[in-house]
Amino acid sequence: MSLQVEIVAPDRIVWSGDASQLSARTVEGEIGILPGHEPMLAVLGNGDVLVDPVGGSRETVTVDGGFMSVDNDKVTLVAERVDAAGLGA
Repeated sequence: MSLQVEIVAPDRIVWSGDASQLSARTVEGEIGILPGHEPMLAVLGNGDVLVDPVGGSRETVTVDGGFMSVDNDKVTLVAERVDAAGLGA
């Protein structure tokens, strides 16, 4: 099983693909998402989003606010501002 992840900035899709897990900082603290996670909607805090792609190396994206939706192994993060300098590192 895997997650379908999409990280979106106001002007572009920053990262999209299948992942084994994802972690992010919400306004209530850190959260980890694995396949089979219960549906949820969370407000993102400022910080790093860590994505472990299926068959790849960990990707890091820094976000400033936004929200995250999880439903049926689909994770969508919509961020107000995104620094994708950590992608492909």
